[in-house]
Amino acid sequence: MKTVVSSLLLAALLSGCAEFAYKPVMPYERERLADPLMSLSRDPVSDAHLQHVQETREGARGGAGTGGGGCGCN
Repeated sequence: MKTVVSSLLLAALLSGCAEFAYKPVMPYERERLADPLMSLSRDPVSDAHLQHVQETREGARGGAGTGGGGCGCN
């Protein structure tokens, strides 16, 4: 019983010393992340249209990466 408790205590103490290395995304790996299959949208054309309509009605643009004026003439 004493060996089981001591081995569990030792395992708990040693697991706290685990080191997780941060690995940044390399430029050649970004191609996979930019794949259209990674998008949350099922219909990107419809989403772009709805975003355009919303921006036109609000009279302001920006924050979503689109350009142009808020008059709806583009």
